Formats: sequence, structure tokens, C-alpha cells
Amino acid sequence: MPPPGLTYNQMVVGIELSDDEIDRVFHALATATRRDILRRTIEREQSVSALAREYDMSFAAVQKHVAVLEAAHLIVKRAEGRERLVRADPAMIARARALLARYEELWRSRIDRLDALLAEPAPGTPASGASGDTTHRTDTDRTDTQGA
Repeated sequence: MPPPGLTYNQMVVGIELSDDEIDRVFHALATATRRDILRRTIEREQSVSALAREYDMSFAAVQKHVAVLEAAHLIVKRAEGRERLVRADPAMIARARALLARYEELWRSRIDRLDALLAEPAPGTPASGASGDTTHRTDTDRTDTQGA
């Protein structure tokens, strides 16, 4: 019986993330720049301007990356005067981590089942360690006692 929240035809269900949320999280994490922005905002809250200075791209391009992370709810943006400050959302990161842990659990379980199946002897073959002499001898292996 699969663990609660898992099913084998839809993989993961009941993880608190909808299919749309899962798609947005994976899309947001699919780009190295967005992963780096997320890492930087986990360390400390930063302005979008400060983030933009760290990359060899336009301010607008960094804003778009931030918007994708915000749409996935991986970061939270707030206004402080004229600046827009962003920080990682630890709650959503924890939900995404839980989702990935469920995928890991599912695949480890599948690999364990596959290992068990591969360890079983094939039908019609004797199990290893079965009693009986399995040594095969040829005529040249026998000592010729006839004619002695």
C-alpha cells in the first residue's frame, strides 16, 4: 500500500501544492539565474536594484526573473519607499522541499521493488544455494580408471 498522499499513476497528491503551483515552482527553479536570486534572498532581503547589479543583464531582465519567482511564491516582494525589496519565502520553500522529498520517497520505493524483483531467480532456474551438485564435468575432467 502506498504511503498517504501518494499514488502511482499521478505520482504525488495531497502535498498542499496544486498542479499549477508545482508547475510554477519547477518553472521558477529551472533557470540558474532564478536559483541564484533565490539563494541570495534566502541569505538576506535585497532590493531588486542590488540584485540587478550582480548579473550581466538588464534591470528589466532581472525584474522578470524576480516576477517568475514571485509568481511561484518562492519570494515575497515589498515596497519600501521607492525600492522594491525581495526575500525568500521559507514556508513555500519548505512546501517545495516536502514535495521533492515525496518524489524521492516514491522513486526510492520503486528502485527497492525493482532490486527485489531482480534478486528473485528466474522461473525455471534453481535458486542459488540449492542443494545438489551443480559442477559440470567433461570427459577430460574424469580420471580414467579403466584399463589400469
